[in-house]
Amino acid sequence: MRQCRVPVEPMAYAVLVHLIRNADRLVARDELIEKVWDGRFISDAAVSTVIKSLRRVLGDDGKQQRVIRTVHGRGFRFALEVQVSSPVLPAAAQTTPEAAPPQDTGGPIDRRPAIAVLPFTMIGSSETFSAIADAIPGEIISTLSRLRWLSVTARGSSFRFRPPNQNIDTIRSALGVTYVLSGEVELLGSALVISVELVDAETAQVVWADRLSGKIDEVHELRERIVFLVVSALELHVPQHEAQLAKLRSPSDLDAWSLFHLGLQHGYRFTKADNARAAEYFARAIELDPHFARAHAARSFVSFQEAFLRYSTDHDKAVEDARRHAERAIELDPLDPFASFNYGRANWLRGDPAAGQSWLERSVQLSPSFAQGFYAHAWADIMVGDGSQALGNLERSITLSPLDPFRYAMLSAKGIAHFHQDNMEDGAHWADQGARTPGAHYLICAFAAAIHEVAGNHDQARYWAQETRARRSDASIQAFFNAFPVKNARKHKELRDALLSLGFPER
Repeated sequence: MRQCRVPVEPMAYAVLVHLIRNADRLVARDELIEKVWDGRFISDAAVSTVIKSLRRVLGDDGKQQRVIRTVHGRGFRFALEVQVSSPVLPAAAQTTPEAAPPQDTGGPIDRRPAIAVLPFTMIGSSETFSAIADAIPGEIISTLSRLRWLSVTARGSSFRFRPPNQNIDTIRSALGVTYVLSGEVELLGSALVISVELVDAETAQVVWADRLSGKIDEVHELRERIVFLVVSALELHVPQHEAQLAKLRSPSDLDAWSLFHLGLQHGYRFTKADNARAAEYFARAIELDPHFARAHAARSFVSFQEAFLRYSTDHDKAVEDARRHAERAIELDPLDPFASFNYGRANWLRGDPAAGQSWLERSVQLSPSFAQGFYAHAWADIMVGDGSQALGNLERSITLSPLDPFRYAMLSAKGIAHFHQDNMEDGAHWADQGARTPGAHYLICAFAAAIHEVAGNHDQARYWAQETRARRSDASIQAFFNAFPVKNARKHKELRDALLSLGFPER
């Protein structure tokens, strides 16, 4: 049989790999979304588009279905006979697109993400505002340089590729980057529209795109907003994309950065099993690169979660691990906001919120676009009873990162902040929103139960109390206040009385 190489989009290839690995059975559409898209909201049309693209590559079509068969309303099946002609992934990896952390990589190359920010294209002539097309990407380069996990090409090199000479293949070859950010500035009378697009330089696949619009006299405000939008979006979308690419690589080819991004994907699922898996990935990344500051910060992140949600019987060790790894991250890279963020949270666990607050403030000083820093600062505000300050920081965090993995906690924190201001209707509403958002753990449900009970919404309170027990049968009032040591005596009593009336034990 004649063999040839054909280009395949990464997502289509990931679908093909999963179908081949499970060729002996039908693969449900929901399973594909869970395994390939990591459970993110994906429309049926998007899945169908990827299947159609894959069939085209394989010389198949929707009528013949010679290679991929669609069982209407149920899912898909790989129809050809599968023969293994090269080593497959370890057995533990057969049920997911990703492999367990490898034990011997043989020194894979470093794949730290690198980005080139190009001069924007100006649409519409204006001598007064023509400099915007260079000023915005220039400011983006300066701000992105604060992200310690991302290599940013200097302006002197990336600005050599001016419109219309912005061929992705040429830029990748010349600058050696993995991502390219480009944009357009459009002037139509007094209206100003700024569009940005992030592209994978290897495949030319659009990873993320967005736009902002306003009036020309708002240009400076829009410029600031687009810079913050780009930085927060890269913090979210690049790690997701890197994790998807890592799943397509051989286990022996995973470098420290690939392992780091795979670990983040698990860590942000906020379950005991995923947290343990994330810890394995981060540990292996540190083995490959002991000076990898972000991997140490991430180890602190999962250790915090282990202690905070009482995943481990050795609580003291988890607390110490959170402190130790965060401290090491700061030693290796004192300018990384993620390291300061985790060191601040580690101090919470150790019962020193004042020290924690200073490190959280440092995280947002280092990166004014660091949404999770503002979120954590808001929780610290709540613990000392400052609901007004907390709401300001929460609005900033949600604006900077509307799709953040911590969104459930941001919304729930809005509820408890309103609760501290005796605004019970808004408090119950936002507590509900947080508890219904993916990622919410049992303590978030307990918040919703308590706030509804204080507000007199007894049916909703009983519902969330049941949800809390379903997620953690040993949920107790002591565990609640160990996690959230509310300092305001009146609010502490209201929450405690509510939890007691809902049947939660003291210990």
